[in-house]
Amino acid sequence: MISCIMLHKKTLLCAATSVALLFGSCASAQAAVVASLKPLGFIASAITDGVTDTQVLLPDGASEHDYSLRPSDIKRLQSADLVVWIGPEMEAFMHKPVTQFASQKQIALAELSAVKPLLMKGSDADEHDDHEHHHDSGKRDEDHHHGEYNMHLWLSPEVARLSAVAIHEKLVELMPQSKAKLDANLQHFEAQLAAADKQLTSTLAPLKGKGYFVFHDAYGYFEKHYGLTPLGHFTVNPEIQPGAQRLHDIRTQLVEQKAVCVFAEPQFRPAVIEAVARGTQVRMGTLDPLGTAIKLGPDSYTQFLTQLSDQYSSCLKGD
Repeated sequence: MISCIMLHKKTLLCAATSVALLFGSCASAQAAVVASLKPLGFIASAITDGVTDTQVLLPDGASEHDYSLRPSDIKRLQSADLVVWIGPEMEAFMHKPVTQFASQKQIALAELSAVKPLLMKGSDADEHDDHEHHHDSGKRDEDHHHGEYNMHLWLSPEVARLSAVAIHEKLVELMPQSKAKLDANLQHFEAQLAAADKQLTSTLAPLKGKGYFVFHDAYGYFEKHYGLTPLGHFTVNPEIQPGAQRLHDIRTQLVEQKAVCVFAEPQFRPAVIEAVARGTQVRMGTLDPLGTAIKLGPDSYTQFLTQLSDQYSSCLKGD
């Protein structure tokens, strides 16, 4: 009797092994998609909803510009089914570990053939000559840190849609058994994004022509898409404070160009913003380019766009 039970167990084990070989192990099916930045997690989590988990490397409140990976981050990257990031010009902290991954295990959004034609030149490249003579030595560090293009790609609704398509395509390859759900998730994301985009276009239209300054050169894709009117930025790299001459120039422009608003960001001290706005009629607002307070989920990317639109509106509306 005992030998029969043991044989039965071995038979079951053999059958289970065969199933795993045919359809992939349970551990593989449940492995996480790891996104470098939270807004990429918003896009990925819309596609993975009900299929697998999505995790984000960059902690809330940290900056993508100077983050260093922890040992636990390396482990998450190594165990992930798929890693989603922008590229080394944005997340320098990702470059070395990602070079060890197979191409089918990662998506670098800036390298997608559909995204490359949409890349905008970074203003650090456009304005280098203009600022070279009156910036402090930190400017050269900024130019070294940033490349030719603006890599804040998640702020473009069109790039976000193309990113979702790429994530969907890769996950269908990795998890063909979940194709129906992945297809439905992509359709939901695209429909919801289109509806949100239409609403935001209407909401932001009255703000065209209202000039403002942002703290950090991050918002070009969003501003171009919705026709907003930025007058300039305080810094290209938010880790490097603008010099005294730069602040003087910005204060002069605030007055001369009749700026309506100056925007800080939640992860950086607004003291420099307060200093240039003091004594003027310019209002102060806050833009959150990483959606810090938003939780990952199927609707989180459109929540992120709507929040950013509301942040612009709340400061720019009025006389």
